[in-house]
Amino acid sequence: MRILAWHVHGSWMTSFVQGAHEYLVPVDAERSADGLGRARTWDWPPSVREVPLERLRDEPFDLVLLQRPRDLELLERWAGLRAGVDVPAVYVEHNTPVEHPVATRHLLAGRDDVALVHVTRFNALVWDNGRAPVTVVEHGVPDPGHLWTGEREHVAAVVNEPVRRWRVAGTDVLLHVAAHVPVEVYGMGTASLAEHLPAHAEHLHDDVPQAAMHQQLAGARAYLHPYRWTSLGLSLVEAMTLGMPVLVLATTAAPESVPAAAGVVSSDPADLVAAARRWLADPAEAKERGLAAREHALRRFGLDRFLSDWQEVIEGVTR
Repeated sequence: MRILAWHVHGSWMTSFVQGAHEYLVPVDAERSADGLGRARTWDWPPSVREVPLERLRDEPFDLVLLQRPRDLELLERWAGLRAGVDVPAVYVEHNTPVEHPVATRHLLAGRDDVALVHVTRFNALVWDNGRAPVTVVEHGVPDPGHLWTGEREHVAAVVNEPVRRWRVAGTDVLLHVAAHVPVEVYGMGTASLAEHLPAHAEHLHDDVPQAAMHQQLAGARAYLHPYRWTSLGLSLVEAMTLGMPVLVLATTAAPESVPAAAGVVSSDPADLVAAARRWLADPAEAKERGLAAREHALRRFGLDRFLSDWQEVIEGVTR
């Protein structure tokens, strides 16, 4: 089957394109947000093929995967097709609502011709989905292997654009933890944290390729997930898969996604600091928690389950 999908979320797309299909990814000369093309920092298979935006009308496909409101307009403008009318369509909702946490009506709430897939049960619960046909397909990640060594007495976090997304990403929580234990931060735009974390400036790693980031993360003693308002960060799932013990704010889907054996989930940052200090002093406990995290992640967020769930969605929409 040929699936058209814009490159929006690199980590999520890396898992999605591991399926047994051909994936058409729009590209433009600037590699803009509407034509980003193939990933450069993730490993994508040859079944992912770039298609120039201006040639989309000449490329037949069986299904379109939408991930942003503007993808609906881009499909009409560049392919001359209406989602759910001229071509089967699935809309993946990666995000929690922005305007109001429980009273925000989804843009597809008034339609039943486009399948709406949420990435967490929490998302499906808090959005007002109206009459849209809703399915939940939880995250799945490729297994990088048990890479955790924990030799560095640091807590690592992955936060994209931490300054712009300050409270949403829990950057203030990250700074609170950093005031008590050594931290290292990975992600896009982390260099902007230097003025807020001058003592940690050498441990801010901006936009590291995924495979290299996994290797670097695994050397830290534990992983910190400071997000207040996000579906469920893929970086948290990846950290557990690496075998890292995790320190997680008890918000959105995190409490139901992280078992007690894998780390500490709390709405009190002081609890996260206390656990971090304990693990920095006790690598044996950190290792034990990390092994439990990995076992859980492989079982719940394995790639085979993710691809199987998506195959059911694709078959249902194109049947």
